[in-house]
Amino acid sequence: MSMRVTAALGVAGLFVVLHQGSAWAGPDERVPIPGTGPCVTDPVPVHEDLIPETLEMPIPYPVITVLPPAPPEPEPVRVEMALPEDPCDNPCPDLTDLPEPPPNLAEQLGIPQLLLKPQPFHFALPGPSPDPGEGPPPPAPVTPPTEAAPREVAPAAPQVLRVQEIAKQTGANSVNRTDKRWQVDGTDLGIMWESAPGEIAVAFGDTVGRGFHPPGGFGGDWRSNVLAFSTDTDLSDGVTFDRMVTDSRCHAAEVLSSRKLDNVEMTTIPTSGFALDGRQYMSYMSLRTWNSLPGTFYTNYGGIAYSDDGGQTWTKDRHARWDNIFGLASFQVSAMVPHGEHVYMFGTPSTRLGSVGLARVAKDQILNTTAYQYWRDGQWTPVGGAAGATPIMDGPVGELSVRYAADRGVWQMSYLDTARAAIVVRESATPQGAWSEPTPTVTVFDHPELYGGFIHPWSSGDELYFNISTWSDYNVYLVRAELG
Repeated sequence: MSMRVTAALGVAGLFVVLHQGSAWAGPDERVPIPGTGPCVTDPVPVHEDLIPETLEMPIPYPVITVLPPAPPEPEPVRVEMALPEDPCDNPCPDLTDLPEPPPNLAEQLGIPQLLLKPQPFHFALPGPSPDPGEGPPPPAPVTPPTEAAPREVAPAAPQVLRVQEIAKQTGANSVNRTDKRWQVDGTDLGIMWESAPGEIAVAFGDTVGRGFHPPGGFGGDWRSNVLAFSTDTDLSDGVTFDRMVTDSRCHAAEVLSSRKLDNVEMTTIPTSGFALDGRQYMSYMSLRTWNSLPGTFYTNYGGIAYSDDGGQTWTKDRHARWDNIFGLASFQVSAMVPHGEHVYMFGTPSTRLGSVGLARVAKDQILNTTAYQYWRDGQWTPVGGAAGATPIMDGPVGELSVRYAADRGVWQMSYLDTARAAIVVRESATPQGAWSEPTPTVTVFDHPELYGGFIHPWSSGDELYFNISTWSDYNVYLVRAELG
């Protein structure tokens, strides 16, 4: 299993740059969060050393595969789970408190252990197909009009006064003890949206449980994605999860399936989410392989899934897809934001290096790709489709997070800028811009292997809360930035 390793190493290679002037708070200024809520028996979490105890290196080898048609989506199994009243209680010690294996030779000698793991790299016949297979027909084609959409003057770059790490959100000794409660020992991303009034959904990427050993998402019990929910309104001490979608006792479910065949479909990764008229939507990327050029990855398509039962089960719409033609198509990694009568879709190609394109669609046509208008040279137009979209900002842009800050009347965007070796924030009066210059929040000097930067939708005023991940920890941390 090669999850994100090539991309992460490539980004790390781009991080040899000058310091961008982050206002990161020192360790003595960070909020100490022992355990889950009042559970003071857990140790305060610490970041993993950059020199790992175990380094697993996937070794791809070619395999010719006669690829059968994509199987039908597995029938989801869901189990309701009640957490103990005492947050210090482990609900499933028989599943999570297992004996530690005896120390290996490397541990006895106090040196890193190198694991070489052969992994098939499939050359499929007839090959992955964009044909979604049998199912309902696509929506009736429509022809949206062409409308003027001029840009406004770019505002001043946001001023970042102070940045503070708030809490470890996932993994061992985190505020949510996800290893004990849901067998989520290692995971990343933490994409947030308001799933219902007073509730936040949090989507994570590749997730591992038993046997987890960073750096990266290596270990057993691999799930391509998992989903949590929170009603916690006090973000000053972290985001406490009320529940996760589970398929058995103390086990977070994979909510979007994948074929898990390298160079066919390795995994499916959420990229954004929103709720509208009682339905949840999640944009995602069908990832073909991580083993692409350094700092990049390769997708099959970017798509949209939806849920009509509050996020418990999801359907990947077979027609709401943007195929990655020749590996150059945009809208593979998308951030979707409802605003007014439209849903806006910001998208990049399948790398952390591309520029940002922009589209919008009427709220009642989200799953109809013919209804999308793309921003092109000052107009919303269907002419030219996704390939004709004019970039609203140049790359390198990785892992977008966008929101409309209603209390300030501005659009905010956070993403990984590999040229600046930082997660940056930008603002604009309109989705199409012009966007301000980027301001770094967290840099490689704070976390050498960081990525992400997903904004909490309940950020307000001069406080910007967002989730970051690090390759060395392979878990998620909530960060607060104070803006001027």
